Amino acid sequence: MNSSTGGPAERDPLDAGAGSLLRQPKAVWATAGASVVAFMGIGLVDPILPSIAKGLDASASQVSLLFTSYFLITAVAMLVTGFVSSRIGGKKTLLLGLALVVVFAALSGTSGSVGALVGFRAGWGLGNALFVSTALAVIVGAAAGGSAAAILLYESALGLGMACGPLVGALLGDASWRYPFFGTAALMAIGFLCITAFLKEQPRPARKTSLLDPIKALGHGGLASAAASAFFYNYTFFTVLAFTPFVLDMTPYKSGAVFFAWGVLLAAFSVLVAPRLQARFGSLKVLGGSLILLAADVLVLGYGSHATAVVCTILSGAFIGVNNTVYTELALGVSDAPRPVASAGYNFVRWFAAAAAPFFAPKIEEWSNIHIPFVVAAVTAVLGAVVVWVRRNALTLPQALGSARAGDAPMAEELEPQHVTRDSVSVFAN
Repeated sequence: MNSSTGGPAERDPLDAGAGSLLRQPKAVWATAGASVVAFMGIGLVDPILPSIAKGLDASASQVSLLFTSYFLITAVAMLVTGFVSSRIGGKKTLLLGLALVVVFAALSGTSGSVGALVGFRAGWGLGNALFVSTALAVIVGAAAGGSAAAILLYESALGLGMACGPLVGALLGDASWRYPFFGTAALMAIGFLCITAFLKEQPRPARKTSLLDPIKALGHGGLASAAASAFFYNYTFFTVLAFTPFVLDMTPYKSGAVFFAWGVLLAAFSVLVAPRLQARFGSLKVLGGSLILLAADVLVLGYGSHATAVVCTILSGAFIGVNNTVYTELALGVSDAPRPVASAGYNFVRWFAAAAAPFFAPKIEEWSNIHIPFVVAAVTAVLGAVVVWVRRNALTLPQALGSARAGDAPMAEELEPQHVTRDSVSVFAN
């Protein structure tokens, strides 16, 4: 390991496991398929935000609360998911999350006011948090061919969901903004049935997780530093995701195409490019450089022409993909806390920024002009890079990255050090 920079071992993480990727049990495919739909739900509303605003006679700042309520509940739920899954098991946690998504996605489609829609999205966020926080561990536990194939399959599901969410939202939302919500509910209901039929209960963690364990884990300087830097980064990320559709002001089809291309770059750079950059330059150099480039990108997005804004929106997916992968590796490996606990504490902090950005960006525009929200987003990306630089010693990954830790679930202990690049809640994003 390149310990001076926090980089992983000089090894291509894509070399192992790909051969067995397609030879998986039905339980794995059922969970992976539901994961695609779960991640679709994050960007699903992107291309139809203007349509929702028009249909419910709401302002941009009101409609942006769809993201705020979703991620605010997601942040708080990070303290609950480990507590729940360590007591009722992975399968029941998945099914509980899926059931909540089905109910609240369907209710979202029936909303008669923006307030009701914001409330239903909050319930949706709770269900999604329960599901995605458990999905990777379940896939690893049930997969054939080792953890490398399982993680690659999960990463593929995540990328496919992030890329297809805006496209599906555009296709269904062109007829009515309500249809994407009903479509998501139907797909998740199918996922519920498939997991019920094909997935057996998975081993539970060696010890039960308490509600305060993730908070206690943040007492580690490295994990707290990773969470603080990711907080600033997530503000930039979700300014792009939640505010840019209003700036582009395009039809659902065109907006969906833009964010589909954005999602493709996010997936490609997360799965294919980031591990190779880390192997060559080290995690901290890659992360710092990517954050600075993201800051420059959103600044140009805010001040450029309409065509320039489209290009910069798509290009931001590349930097976001790299950042998501590196941040999660840091969160998983920089402390000695069990992975689920470290991940929960880290995500508890960073998702508050995902809730804040959709609320503040339109407000900042109302108080100033359309350029300033992107200036603020550029500044927060730079602040994220500053935290990485100032705290680089605390953020250096120990040699024991990926080793089994007390309290880790048996299924998680199978993960190979070189392949731990993301956990089940990294993305909303990762």
